[in-house]
Amino acid sequence: MIIPQPDLRAGGEGSGDVLTVLDVGGTTLRTGSYDPAAAAVSRVRRVPVEGMARHPRDSVAGLQRRVVDQIVHEVGRHTAGTPPRAVGVAFAGPISAGGLVLAAPTVWGRRGEPLPLGQLLTERIGVPVVVVNDLTAAAWRYAATETQPFCLITVSSGIGNKVFRGGEVLLDADGHGGELGHWVCDPSPGAPLCDCGGRGHLGAVASGRGVLAAVRRAAVADPAGFARSGLAARCVGRASAIGNPAIAAAVREGDAFTTQVLRGTLTYLAQAIGAVFTSIGVCRYIVMGGFALAVGERYRELLVGELVRLGFFGLDADAVDAMVSLGRPDDDHGLIGVGRLLADRMNRPSPAGAR
Repeated sequence: MIIPQPDLRAGGEGSGDVLTVLDVGGTTLRTGSYDPAAAAVSRVRRVPVEGMARHPRDSVAGLQRRVVDQIVHEVGRHTAGTPPRAVGVAFAGPISAGGLVLAAPTVWGRRGEPLPLGQLLTERIGVPVVVVNDLTAAAWRYAATETQPFCLITVSSGIGNKVFRGGEVLLDADGHGGELGHWVCDPSPGAPLCDCGGRGHLGAVASGRGVLAAVRRAAVADPAGFARSGLAARCVGRASAIGNPAIAAAVREGDAFTTQVLRGTLTYLAQAIGAVFTSIGVCRYIVMGGFALAVGERYRELLVGELVRLGFFGLDADAVDAMVSLGRPDDDHGLIGVGRLLADRMNRPSPAGAR
């Protein structure tokens, strides 16, 4: 069953009001005010999400209740108890067109029952609430400046993607699409385990967590190579002490050991991008996410190198290089994007005869 999201077509008075927006990730919940006129977010507050990271023994249903309660509380705190005009929520998980959260591996782990988050929040807050996937929201941020269809890819604790084309993110009504992180790129029985419970998913192999696990495995398998690396110096020679900040720094500094491991994981990401390109012809790719942006330009260069090595049908190396760029180095993607999406929906004209 598809639950329709609230009709936000307002027009007239108040359509330019500041909007309340939230970004609910696996570890952090952000709340802010979005000004459509300035296309900017302000008064941003960050708190830990009341999910499985803080309550690992809770059931899925219990975690869902905690997160709903937390969102309602944060909206009330942000608006000092005055009902906002409307609320936009960017949420880490596949979302149906009606605001139904189908899964949230980084928030409550196991799949559990779908959560009608949009409907619950609308009822409890008393104003229209639109809920979309966090990367769908982020795509709306970049849609303001991109002049051609593009694919937005995030590489952080997991991997996700969304394609923006024809004024919309390409998704079906049940939220399918843009989940490259759950593409099975390694079908072997011993492939890395994904947060969702599956094995060999791209997110388990090439995300920040996936790279961390790969580097630790490489350090154990090749202790001499690890000992000679700049990474070992950062981690007092212990594989167990390796962390993503140290990995990012080592790659930026040109450490051969760490770079080689990262390059091996990027092969799979490059294959996924190649599939998007050859299937629907998108020629613009924006890479964001905490891990990718921490490595920075070197991450982009290594990814482009793998794309060129694999080959893009009809494109030379210069064209491949030109179509990949890094996203903006902040964590406001979801807040700005869901604000822009919310404002867009509020200002769309009503269909003829509608009231």
